[in-house]
Amino acid sequence: MKNFDTLYNPYHSQRNPVVAKKGMVATSQPLAAQAGITIMQNGGNAIDAAIATAAALTVVEPTTNGIGGDAFALVWVKDTLYGLNGSGKSPASISIDKVRSAGYDEIPKYGFTPVTVPGQPGAWAELSRRFGKLPFKDLMQPAIQYAEEGYPISPVLAKLWDRAAVRFKEAFEGDEFDHWFETFTPNGRAPRVGEIWKSQDMADTLRELAQTECESFYTGNIARKIDEYSRAYDGYIRKEDLAKYKPEWVDPISVNYRGYDVWEIPPNTQGIIALSALNILKHMDIADKESTDTYHKQIEAIKLAFADGEKYIADQAYMKDVTAEDMLDEAYAKERLKLITDKAGQPEAGEPKASGTVYLSTADEEGNMVSFIQSNYMGFGSGLVVPGTGIGLQNRGCDFNLDPESPNVLGPDKRSYHTIIPGFITKGKDALGPFGVMGGFMQPQGHVQVAMNTIDFNHNPQTALDAPRWQWVKDKTVWVEKNFPHQIAEDLIKRGHNIEMKLDSGSFGRGQIIWRDPETGILYGGTENRADGHVAAY
Repeated sequence: MKNFDTLYNPYHSQRNPVVAKKGMVATSQPLAAQAGITIMQNGGNAIDAAIATAAALTVVEPTTNGIGGDAFALVWVKDTLYGLNGSGKSPASISIDKVRSAGYDEIPKYGFTPVTVPGQPGAWAELSRRFGKLPFKDLMQPAIQYAEEGYPISPVLAKLWDRAAVRFKEAFEGDEFDHWFETFTPNGRAPRVGEIWKSQDMADTLRELAQTECESFYTGNIARKIDEYSRAYDGYIRKEDLAKYKPEWVDPISVNYRGYDVWEIPPNTQGIIALSALNILKHMDIADKESTDTYHKQIEAIKLAFADGEKYIADQAYMKDVTAEDMLDEAYAKERLKLITDKAGQPEAGEPKASGTVYLSTADEEGNMVSFIQSNYMGFGSGLVVPGTGIGLQNRGCDFNLDPESPNVLGPDKRSYHTIIPGFITKGKDALGPFGVMGGFMQPQGHVQVAMNTIDFNHNPQTALDAPRWQWVKDKTVWVEKNFPHQIAEDLIKRGHNIEMKLDSGSFGRGQIIWRDPETGILYGGTENRADGHVAAY
């Protein structure tokens, strides 16, 4: 990225960024973006707007997140970047032996076994306590109103909702799942485009969270309901697990990529995979975006980074042999670089010590900026809705494994490997701004592509998001979008990649970006065309 004059030349993109001065909210649902910008116009800051937007998203995009999920945030306040880990731990009573004795060879996707403590409500409250301006109860009001009065279903939301309803009808056995169908398919099917959906149970829960600043979720009435539901179906999570939960402030980690610092939350998140890939790529010559060589290098770097991530990422307390610092070591990056040739390679982990998610970004006139992500995982999560609350419980525990030698092995009171990651870019002492690409294991790959589109190829926020994406899946298999350059796809096949073109772009992530010009303070926002994305600004 050279400068803001060239970066935001209107002729640089078919779709231009949104430009504003006072405030901006970018996310995947227009109603949620509007909730955040209204909070800002009523005297709130970027942190207040992020919380209000996040709460609204649990209602207006329940296909990808809910009240019972996890969250992470990178927050820029007064020239300092803060990190918040809002992921919960596994129940104290769970163990490998219990899971195996229940007949499982791996952690199941649905039901109570993969349910971990939801950290998201606690993260909302913690952000408000430390950096918010408005009363917490005010931030919940838009979400409460959407849940109580209802809202019309948008096109992408309708498609995702219908897919989930069809899949769940086939996958779910047992009356513990009845509450999901009662809540999200009240007419026996998913709501259609333009139909009104609402949930009084969800509205009542959000109101209770507003009044108690989320304490009820962990030590009060809501905690009791979660405990009773779990006990009724031999689940592991208990009110004692909820009572122990506290979100954790962490030091963000970064690599310097061609003069810009790219920031992520440290493990247990997979943000370090994006940084590891960029740490390799910065030592390579990257000339032209639309070249076979550029795509090949990106793919090979992300493969190596994922191989390390799968082997080493876990709850930091259990990463004893290899640390985040080891994985981002410059000498190690150069050793990994040597493995990249002009042919597709088979990814293998190295030895650093050789002896269904929503994303939002906000910015305000004071210079505060937030990169925020939350998720129930795999769409609607575990398929469990706590009776009488509208709370869908996440299934993050399915990312644990049952290998006793792995740092990410299932165990009690432990955070799992986590896919959701917020991103942020700074240059020197200045914040460029927040960015993110949601979507499971696509996320670090999306971060690498968006960061390089911005820094290497001088794309404005909207162009950076609109560019065709690729996704490494496994071994030498790479998915590409239908608008990916066909000649480059053919050339990558000649280099040994197994290229598969996908007609549906749903698996390639959904991103948001807000950049700030450090000289003028003007905000430039981009939103996702693969979602019902929207940038609200004033």
